[in-house]
Amino acid sequence: MTVRDKILNFMQTEAYRPLAAEDIAQELELKGKELSEFWDTLDELEAEAAIIKTRFAKYGVPARMNLVVGTLSASEKGYGFVLPVVQDEPDVYISVDAMNSAMHGDKVVVRVHNRKEVAGKTREGEIIRIVSRANTRIIGNFENSRHFAFVTPDESRIRQDIFIPKGEFNGAKTGSKVVVEITKWPEKKRNAEGKVVEILGHKGDPGLEILSIIRRHNLPTVFPPEVEKAARSVKAVIAPKELEGRRDLRHLPVVTIDSEDAKDLDDAVYVERLKNGRYLLGVHIADVSYYVRENSPLDNEASERGTSVYLVDRVLPMLPPNLSNGICSLNAGEDRLALSAHMEVDHKGKVVDYEIFSSIIRVQTRLSYNVVRRILIDNDAELREKYQLDLEHIDRMDRLCRILRERRMRRGAIDFDFPEIKVKLNDQGQPVEIVKRIRSVAESIVEEFMLLANETVAEHMHMLGVPVVFRVHEEPETEKMVKLDNLLHNFGQSLGKTEQVSPKVLQKILGRIAGRPEERIISTVMLRSLKQARYESENLGHFGLAAPYYTHFTSPIRRYPDLIVHRILRETFTGGEISAKRRQKLAALLPEIALHSSQKERAAAEAERETVDLKKVEYMAQFVGEEFDGNINSVTAFGLFVELDNGIEGLVHVSSMDDDYYRYAEDQYSLIGERSGKTYRLGDGVKVKLVRVNLEERNIDFEISRDDREPSVNKNTKSRRSAAPEKMASGKDGRKKAAGARRKRR
Repeated sequence: MTVRDKILNFMQTEAYRPLAAEDIAQELELKGKELSEFWDTLDELEAEAAIIKTRFAKYGVPARMNLVVGTLSASEKGYGFVLPVVQDEPDVYISVDAMNSAMHGDKVVVRVHNRKEVAGKTREGEIIRIVSRANTRIIGNFENSRHFAFVTPDESRIRQDIFIPKGEFNGAKTGSKVVVEITKWPEKKRNAEGKVVEILGHKGDPGLEILSIIRRHNLPTVFPPEVEKAARSVKAVIAPKELEGRRDLRHLPVVTIDSEDAKDLDDAVYVERLKNGRYLLGVHIADVSYYVRENSPLDNEASERGTSVYLVDRVLPMLPPNLSNGICSLNAGEDRLALSAHMEVDHKGKVVDYEIFSSIIRVQTRLSYNVVRRILIDNDAELREKYQLDLEHIDRMDRLCRILRERRMRRGAIDFDFPEIKVKLNDQGQPVEIVKRIRSVAESIVEEFMLLANETVAEHMHMLGVPVVFRVHEEPETEKMVKLDNLLHNFGQSLGKTEQVSPKVLQKILGRIAGRPEERIISTVMLRSLKQARYESENLGHFGLAAPYYTHFTSPIRRYPDLIVHRILRETFTGGEISAKRRQKLAALLPEIALHSSQKERAAAEAERETVDLKKVEYMAQFVGEEFDGNINSVTAFGLFVELDNGIEGLVHVSSMDDDYYRYAEDQYSLIGERSGKTYRLGDGVKVKLVRVNLEERNIDFEISRDDREPSVNKNTKSRRSAAPEKMASGKDGRKKAAGARRKRR
C-alpha cells in the first residue's frame, strides 16, 4: 500500500479526528523512505483537496468535515451547481452570492449549509476555496474603448467580461474573435484580467464560429511535430516478420459495414454457419496497439485527446491520418493486422465458446449501411446483382443479428430508437439539408455484433482478474424513478417498486407503449431519468444493456479506452498472466485514464452537439415566418421546446402564449391554462410559427400557430410550481439544460 493510500485510509476510519501532520505520521508508524515521502504526499493531497487543512493546521477528509469537492457547473443566471468528484453524491446548489469568484468549470471546495437532506430538496452551500481554475484561456468577442478593452466570453456560463489593459490588445480590434489568456483571476468586486494571445478572425468570417467552438473546448487541431514524426515512421506495408504469432485469416470473406463517408474503419465481421447448426461470428478489430506503443509520442497524444471528435464539418482524429485512415484502417483488399474475437453462438444467441487472438486479415468487400439496407429491406435488384458474391453472407449476418437482438431483449436490455440528425453542408460549409437518420437493419447488424464482442472481452478480462477499463452504466437514482413512475401512472403504467428498478421493467414498458401516442413522451422522460455511461477501472455492470460485463474493445482508432483494452489483452496472450508489478502499475494508472477519457468524451460530445446546433440555426434562418408541424419535446416553467419533423428544436416561450396564463405542472410535464384549462403536454403534436432565429446565441424561437387545433384539455389536472432553484431558470438557461440532458451514450 502506498503512503497516499495509508493516509487516506487512516483519515476515513470512523475513529479519526483531525490531527496535525506530526501526529498522523506517528499514528501511521512511518519510517525510513515512507516517512520522507509522507510530507510531500500530504502537501499533494492538500493541494488537490483530497484532504483539508484546517485553520489550526490539522488535517481531515472533506466528507467528514461537511465539505464537498467538485466541479462548478455555472448557469447563465449566475447561480450554479457543484458536481461532486465522489460518484453518486448529490449535487450542491450555489447561489449567486455564494460563488466566491469561482468560474464555470473550476474545481472547488464547498461548505454545505443544510447538512441533513430533505427528500426532494437540493443541498445548498457556499464555495470556500478554488482548488484549480478551468478557464486559463477564454474565447470571446473583443470590444475596444479609449484606454482599455474587454472581451465578452462565448461561453455564456462565464458571466463576467474579461478586462484587457491597453498594452495587451496585440492587434485585436472591435469585432475580433479572440483567445484571451487570464493574467489575474476575478475577485469579488473586480473582473478577471487577461491579454489577447490569438486573433481567430472577425465577426462574419466563414467557419469562425466552429473554430471558436473548437478552441473553447480545447480540442487540438494539429499534431505536435514529434507525433507527426512518429506517425511517418510507421510503415504503410506489413513486413513478413510481423506475421509471426498471428493467425492468418486472409482466406475468409471478411466485410466492413459503415457509412459511405467513413475513412477510419476499425471493425470488420464474418459470419459462418457451422455443421452443428451454430454460428461462428468473427469480429476483427484493427490492432492499433501494435503500432501505438505505451508511453510513445503517439500514445501520449492519444491519451491526452482521449477520443476522435466528429464535428459537423470535420473530424479531429485521435491518431494521425496515416494511421487512422491508413495502416490501421481496415481498407478493402489490403492486408491488415487485427485482434480477432471468434465467438460460437447457439440458436438462442448464447456464446458457448470463444477465442481472442492476434490475426492478419484482408477485407473482401466494403459495404455501407445504405447498401445493406437496400439489399435486405428494399430487395434492390441492381445491388443484389452487384454484390451477388456477398448475398449469402449478408443473409447470415441478418439472421444472426435477429437472434442476438432477441436475446438482449429477453434479458431486459433497454433499446431506445431515437433518430440521428445529420446536417449536410455545401463546399462553403453552409447547411443545405437536414437528414433524419433512423436506425435500420444494417446499423443493427454492426451494433449487435460489436455489443457481443464487447461483452465477451469484458467477461474474459474479468475472469482473468486482469485490471482493465470497463464501460459502466449504473442503476438510476430512486428519486428520478419516482418521478418517472408518477408520469407512467397517467398512462396506466407502473414501475412497481421504484427503489430498485430493473432494466427489464423499463424495457417491458417501452414494449407496451410502442406505436401508441404516449410512446414519445414516455421514451423521452425515461431516457432523461437514466445516468450517463462512463469509463471506470472497476466492473460495475451496464444497466441499460442489462449486461454484467461490458467494455469498449471495438474502436481503438477513435477511443483511447479501447486502445488500453487491446494493449492489456495483448499482454495476456503470451501466458495469460500479468506480473504483480504490472498489475500494481495498471491499478494505479487505470482510474485516472478512465476519468480523463470520460471527461474528454463529454467535451467531444458537447462540441459535436454545438456545431450541429449552429448549423441547424443557420439552416432555419431562411424559414422565418413559416409554419411547421412538430411535437412538444420538453416542458419547463418558461415554455415549451418543440421538435419539428426534421429534428430541429426551438422554444415557445411562455410569454408568447398570450391567450391565457399558463401554470407549470411539473409532475404532469404540462403547461395548463388557468382560465381555459387548455393543456400543452410533453409529446403532444402542435403547429408552430418560426418567429426568430438568433445566430449569435444559437436559439430558435417559435410561437403557437393561431390556427393550430385545440390542444388536449385535462380539466381535472392540478398544477403546481416547482420551488427548486434549477426550475426557475430563464429560457436561455433551460435550452442548455434540456440539450445536455438528451445526450446519453453507451
